[in-house]
Amino acid sequence: MIQAAQAAGAGLQAHFARLSELGVRAKSGPADLVSIADEEAERTTRAILAQARPDYGFLGEEGGTFGGGDTRHLWIVDPLDGTTNFLFGNPLWGVNVALARDGQVIAGVTWLPMINELYVAEQGKGCWLNGQRIHVSGRGTLIESVLACGIPFAGKPDHPVFAREMALLSANVAGIRRTGACAVDMAWVAAGRWDAYWERALNAWDMAPGVILVQEAGGVATAVDGSPLDLHGQNVCVSNGAVHGVLIDALNQARDGHA
Repeated sequence: MIQAAQAAGAGLQAHFARLSELGVRAKSGPADLVSIADEEAERTTRAILAQARPDYGFLGEEGGTFGGGDTRHLWIVDPLDGTTNFLFGNPLWGVNVALARDGQVIAGVTWLPMINELYVAEQGKGCWLNGQRIHVSGRGTLIESVLACGIPFAGKPDHPVFAREMALLSANVAGIRRTGACAVDMAWVAAGRWDAYWERALNAWDMAPGVILVQEAGGVATAVDGSPLDLHGQNVCVSNGAVHGVLIDALNQARDGHA
């Protein structure tokens, strides 16, 4: 998984150095972009993973799902998380590679090439950043916490809900941030840089590695309403655990129209 993520990252870095030459097109809408770089990175990742475990299924953002003889195991890959950052010359982007068994993530790799951060986690074996064990933060109240979130862009749902979330939370926390890449935000919760992160409109490949990173770093991952996480439920909330309940309460209030 590390080899696949780093090989894809090397190709992406080469494209990042010559962005003006990239072919770019819109996917689902004018603000949802994809490039040749994304597609090449996914092919690279898939080829390396298939060589290691040819029977495993594969789910990628650009190419969709490919079945394998082993129906229990599924590679989940976002070859370039933070595509808009990438295309605008922002270095906060990365490669996500996860392995799910029976629908539960059991291993994950997030590689952030431009800032040289490799996050690795395996079920029961902890979370590691560049070979050093990491843990979620120990902050226990919202007022001392820095949160990260996803902000819906053009073509995404839940803009009114997001506005209510900000109204409820911004006056009661130390700060709210958005890097523009789910891979970065979830990894930084695992590293204790953020105390929590949530997003309401995303996909399995966006969140899968981050789930195991946070869990193995001592944190918690659920749906945004506090229910058990569904990788295909299109939303996630991860935290250090200590602030999880009060954050979920606020998110549920925002969803229900209270601000």
